[in-house]
Amino acid sequence: MSYAATINSRMRGALASGSLTAKVMRSSGLTVLGFGFSQALRLASNLLLTRLLFPEAFGLMALVIVFMVGLQMFSDFGIGPSVMRSERGDEPAFLDTVWTVQIIRGVALFVIGCLLAAPVAAFYGEPILFWMLIVASVQFLVLGLMPTRRETANRHLTLGKLTLLEMVSQVISLVVIVGLAFALQSVWALVIGTLIGACIQVVIMSAFLPGHRNSLHWDKAAAHEVIHFGKWIFLSTIFGFLLAQGDKLILGKFLALDVFGVYNIGFFLGSFPLMLGMVVITRVLIPIYRSCPPLESRENFQKLRRMRVVATAGLFAALSAVGFSGVWLVDLLYDDRYVHAGPIVTLIACIQIPLVIGLTYDQAALAAGDSKRFFFVSATKATLLVAGLLIGAQLGGLVGALIGQGVATLAAYPALVWLSVRLGVWDPLHDLGFAVLGVILAVSALWWNWAAIATLASV
Repeated sequence: MSYAATINSRMRGALASGSLTAKVMRSSGLTVLGFGFSQALRLASNLLLTRLLFPEAFGLMALVIVFMVGLQMFSDFGIGPSVMRSERGDEPAFLDTVWTVQIIRGVALFVIGCLLAAPVAAFYGEPILFWMLIVASVQFLVLGLMPTRRETANRHLTLGKLTLLEMVSQVISLVVIVGLAFALQSVWALVIGTLIGACIQVVIMSAFLPGHRNSLHWDKAAAHEVIHFGKWIFLSTIFGFLLAQGDKLILGKFLALDVFGVYNIGFFLGSFPLMLGMVVITRVLIPIYRSCPPLESRENFQKLRRMRVVATAGLFAALSAVGFSGVWLVDLLYDDRYVHAGPIVTLIACIQIPLVIGLTYDQAALAAGDSKRFFFVSATKATLLVAGLLIGAQLGGLVGALIGQGVATLAAYPALVWLSVRLGVWDPLHDLGFAVLGVILAVSALWWNWAAIATLASV
């Protein structure tokens, strides 16, 4: 047998084994596959919809998404992390209690969404937002029925069927949204299509994902565990919302709807690497930290270091590709109405370099059950981000807001160090090495696309 065949055989054997490393490799690969497929579909739908609809439609839908995500995060008790980390995470009574809590939360969110629709529409001066937000809030009722089997698959890193079902539901949802856009030629295609997509996802997961079939149940001890763990998660996600959607919340007020729509196109393309990293880390790292606590042994720390280096290097490669090709990519894929999305792609990629470097530290806190420290770090990062966005927007418009966001990310690094040192996961060698590389990549990408960035700044 040749050397290459021997290596190939050993790799197949390793992947087929039941070891933690094999599970991590399989789960990471499936997560990347699923995310890549999802983003490819999202790009395809984006290209089709930008030709069927108008930039203002994407601005309006972005405001709806900010509203929806905000409500979801403001009421998040960390149900997913609770199932993944709890010793009772496989017990039917625990899972059914979690599902019951999830349904109650969905009903409450629907009511709150309806009550807030009028004030939000008035704040942004867009009357159509009232009915859009009412219809969009129905999603909360639907998603409250999502089975806990999805969290169980994440808990055990058995993501094959879950990934396949997610891909199927995304394809069907895309067909529905594009069909509605072609028929309606209106922003309502996005609102109604997204609602139908949520229904499709819940039905497919309920029908085909193996595992415990949920029923309404209330276990007092299980509910106490979820709520006790989730109280700091709840507070953290208020600030997590500002971290994830603060730019849209603020820029949606500062920018005209068409410009805001263009910004969201650029943000979608530029944030691809970070979103990939978030998906992989959320699904994979909590089980790893739970199985191999870094404080337990030097061997565990070294194992996590190797995983962290591979993850960061891969994300840096993706950031470089996006940062350098942003202007060219937008010119290739979109018409002249979206030309300013190109430099936005480059700027987004550059300011996310510090985020990628520290991406793994937060999840260590959740894996250790230390949601309190996680809250303090989230609060620090969100406060700095909002300040950076507001000051930057006031001084330099859109470009100033993006620069302010980058400065805020750098300023939040000491808080991450404080958290990671206490959990035994801080890796200064990793951070310093990638920081130097990140500066080189960011400066090079900005220089390469400087003409387009200067044009954006003058708009």
